[in-house]
Amino acid sequence: MQSCRTDWSTPKARIKRRRTLCASDDRSENTYAGEMGEECKGDANGGGGGVVDPAAIEKLYEDVPPMPLMALNHISRLCKSVDASVRFYVKALGFVLVHRPPALDFSGAWLFNYGVGIHLVQRDDAPRAADVNPGELDPMDNHISFQCEDMGALEKRLKEMGIRYMKRTINEEEGSPIDQLFFKDPDGFMIEICNCENLELVPAGALGRLRLPRDRHNPPLRMDGAE
Repeated sequence: MQSCRTDWSTPKARIKRRRTLCASDDRSENTYAGEMGEECKGDANGGGGGVVDPAAIEKLYEDVPPMPLMALNHISRLCKSVDASVRFYVKALGFVLVHRPPALDFSGAWLFNYGVGIHLVQRDDAPRAADVNPGELDPMDNHISFQCEDMGALEKRLKEMGIRYMKRTINEEEGSPIDQLFFKDPDGFMIEICNCENLELVPAGALGRLRLPRDRHNPPLRMDGAE
């Protein structure tokens, strides 16, 4: 089989580090500083090269039928401690506990907010489980990203909780600066907070394939009778 060497990325963006900050080293039983690693490091350089080829894009969608997908429903995480992860996602990011189906007879918890769920599952090998990436904070690492309407308020919360984080601003030269905060949950999973609405998305063709949820919430959310 012939390998595909098409570069689907947009022209390389110039990325500039604005500043890198770490939260306080103050530690208490209510902070997660110890889970965040000893150093606040990361590579502020990144981006891809190449030019989008319209012919290659058109070929990409050949034989791809319309899909019945709607939106991101949830992400799932294996945890060394579900309790610690619940506290993190509730107190640091404002998620809300929701009921799990009784058929799920294993230890875990479901959280929901901002239109997305986080499903936590207790690891059987928790005492021996290593962090996913306990070391440096690297923006190129696997991560989930949440859009934020007040970056200052979120950064203040991270400082209050003693969570180590990296802060940077990219795309300044292009006139659409994006602020980013990177930090880790208790199991070493990377989380990004950003104001990415500053960057306009420009579809490379195939506009008819885009589906944006508007009048149908996924999943349905029951607002009455919640205990």
